[in-house]
Amino acid sequence: MKTLALLAALLLFQIAAARAESIYDIKVKDIDGKDTTLGDYKGKVFLIVNVASKCGYTKQYTALEAICQKYKAKGFVVLGFPCNQFGGQEPGTNEEIKQFCSSKFNVTFPLFDKIEVNGDKRHALYVALAGKNSPFPGDIKWNFSKFLIGKDGKILKRFESSAAPDSPAVIEAIEAALAAK
Repeated sequence: MKTLALLAALLLFQIAAARAESIYDIKVKDIDGKDTTLGDYKGKVFLIVNVASKCGYTKQYTALEAICQKYKAKGFVVLGFPCNQFGGQEPGTNEEIKQFCSSKFNVTFPLFDKIEVNGDKRHALYVALAGKNSPFPGDIKWNFSKFLIGKDGKILKRFESSAAPDSPAVIEAIEAALAAK
């Protein structure tokens, strides 16, 4: 009987621990290939964007950098995750992506390792953002889709590629998230 109770307690502990995992605990690699998590952004509002260098929406880098700079002092950051799943629009290496973003768009916000956002190899981050347990489930439709994350690590909004980073809807959502306690 004690063994059964112990096994039940261990099982409950594992279930609770699995559910306790937050977006901050998901393992990612930065653009330089270093293992990290999003833990550095705990308590901040951030916009996660799947980016690409050869896309019709690539010019959104300018607005992404501008809103990052505008709201940085208030605890906001943009996080860029290159993805080559849409029309092969991000074929470069991480070093080439980093160079392109800094030289063409003066990007200073954090960039990460190229990942897959859909399909069998969907990165764990995008399983959390767009998987069946997300408040905004569904496949990513194209590059420059955006997810707004609140100070508590919860997914607040999803914006499709056509929503410009400096559009009223995105700005209102960012400002509301920054104002939240």
